[in-house]
Amino acid sequence: MTAARPFIGWLTVALFLVFGSGWMAGLANHALALGLFVWLFLVIIWVAFGVVHEAETLAEMLGEPLGTLVLTLSIVIIEVVLISAVMLGPEGNATLARDTMYSVLMIVLNGVVGLGLLMGGIRHYEQAYNLKGASAYLSVIIPLTIIALVLPDFTTSTSDGSLSPAQALMFSVLTIGLYGIFLWLQTGRHRGYFVAQDAQPIDAKEMEHQRPSAIDKKGLFVHFILLLVNILPIVILSKSLASILDYGIAATGAPAALGGIVIATLVFAPEGISALIAIRADRLTRAINLCLGAVTSTLGLTVPAVLAISLYTGRHVLLGLPPSGIVLLVSTLILSSITFSNSRTTMLEGAVHLSLFVVFLVLVFSP
Repeated sequence: MTAARPFIGWLTVALFLVFGSGWMAGLANHALALGLFVWLFLVIIWVAFGVVHEAETLAEMLGEPLGTLVLTLSIVIIEVVLISAVMLGPEGNATLARDTMYSVLMIVLNGVVGLGLLMGGIRHYEQAYNLKGASAYLSVIIPLTIIALVLPDFTTSTSDGSLSPAQALMFSVLTIGLYGIFLWLQTGRHRGYFVAQDAQPIDAKEMEHQRPSAIDKKGLFVHFILLLVNILPIVILSKSLASILDYGIAATGAPAALGGIVIATLVFAPEGISALIAIRADRLTRAINLCLGAVTSTLGLTVPAVLAISLYTGRHVLLGLPPSGIVLLVSTLILSSITFSNSRTTMLEGAVHLSLFVVFLVLVFSP
């Protein structure tokens, strides 16, 4: 099954290289457009599972901190490529990056976390996790979220929710720096915060023993090539998906924010499913690492990447959320802080998070 993923991806690439121009010219046929969209959507998700599998294999082989970097960067590359494909298309989309990051926050913090805690509460009544790790994630997520999605609405250098070039440059440096410090602490000094409490290493010396003493260079090279083989079809197919997505939103009159939801779903689907499986197996700490880690990497790496593309190409990017989005976002951050302020969770927290997720979906279609 693992080998089938890149094969299906590259087969799709070959078919689009041969027949794609004709298919794209016939998007006025709504049945064809819908069929192509569903096809590309499912193939990209399927291949994304292969990316996550190879990245996790490399993470185990490399140890920390390189392993976490490989896994994080693999997911972020997919996200940035999909956003860039739409941003740099002929239609352009000034709000796509904002909508995607906002959708990731809502889908992860309310959708996946809510469903997971509800499912875990029904199955296990209460679930324990490492409170220090969740608190560390939130201490980074909250300021990065405010800087990226709220602050641009209140600056006076611009009047439309965007950032000035100086602000974009300085905020990008700040974001990368803060994320880098977090990653260094997560994979080094405070690694114990991010493992289940009954599996924490005793001290730094024991942590050193847990790192791989020798790296299989041949195996490392093979899995790195396989990682690229899985990523490249997504990169190549992203332009076609972006064109179909743009056409579909314009033709149906769907809200522009729907594009962000589609991309967020594509990017986070493999990790989201893995998180739900971990919760079902009563491994809540791993699920929290997957969920909050995805949000942290989206804010810490995608925001600077999008701003860099904007500065280089001159494409306008709007980051500030509308008032209703700010209210829901701040409510989500407050609720997440309350949920992860106790070392045990119940189904009540899950039900409340899911309620906010439903509100998010309603506001997308009825703002």
